[in-house]
Amino acid sequence: MDTGEQQLTAKGRATRARILNTAADLILRHGVAGTGLEDVRAAAGMSGSQMTHYFRDRDTLTHDVVAFQSESTLAQHQAPELDGFRTLASLRLWADLQIERQRERDCQGGCSFGSLAGQLAESSPETRADLANGFSKWLSLFQHGLEAMKTSGELRADADPRDLAYALLGTMQGGMLLTQTLRTIKPLEAAFDTALARVASFATDPTRAARILRLPRATASHDPEPDESGNISS
Repeated sequence: MDTGEQQLTAKGRATRARILNTAADLILRHGVAGTGLEDVRAAAGMSGSQMTHYFRDRDTLTHDVVAFQSESTLAQHQAPELDGFRTLASLRLWADLQIERQRERDCQGGCSFGSLAGQLAESSPETRADLANGFSKWLSLFQHGLEAMKTSGELRADADPRDLAYALLGTMQGGMLLTQTLRTIKPLEAAFDTALARVASFATDPTRAARILRLPRATASHDPEPDESGNISS
């Protein structure tokens, strides 16, 4: 919460949050370029004076929407059922929730925060820094969870939690974009299978990891099996 928001009353904070939620929804559906202050005002049922009281111009609103979406994304990923991504099962649940959310949206909109980044990363150094900060916090959630898996012995000592966090988030973002563009869930499902297989490749028990992560046999990491003559196939 910034200083300006701290100075608002409870009712004022609720009104501001309603405007931001409305703006975030409009931007997700119509893009930043297709969403103006008047669009947000009308959709939120606000007067012109109310809008300017909370957001003096479009740049201020856009800046605060970035912060709002970042906080919303982090809150979703800190849900108790995800257990801080400290187990392989929590990573599988995360993937399932993302896939189900896109199915419910008919593969429209993509990742709320990722969509903002795609539109605004080159708009100004300040906005790019805000977006980078949001992604860094998101990456840290995965990294801390993967570090816990190393500590518990679920992942090998040579696993690099930061690199695996990049793989999880980067692959997910690409899968979201293709799913949004092609209007099919298949790219996102394949992206998650690939990213989770990367994590499983560092598991102390790859077979168990593949089972927990429900990996297709083609992407699961497993030792080669001998043929009928006892030879190991390459």
